[in-house]
Amino acid sequence: MWARLREAMTDAVATGLALLAVALIAVALYFMTVGQLSVAGMSFLGASLVIYFRETRLQDDETAV
Repeated sequence: MWARLREAMTDAVATGLALLAVALIAVALYFMTVGQLSVAGMSFLGASLVIYFRETRLQDDETAV
């Protein structure tokens, strides 16, 4: 029972982080078209960090099982 709950929470966190990365990329594209390149760059940087942390978290969860 606890393993199933943990797996569901892991999937929810991973999905939430993926949605956050997509949102940050969308924000970056918007600001890039408006001409505010520093905001766009920071959004791209944030998206790449979110993707990195998501993937390392998923790898850590797979090795723990």
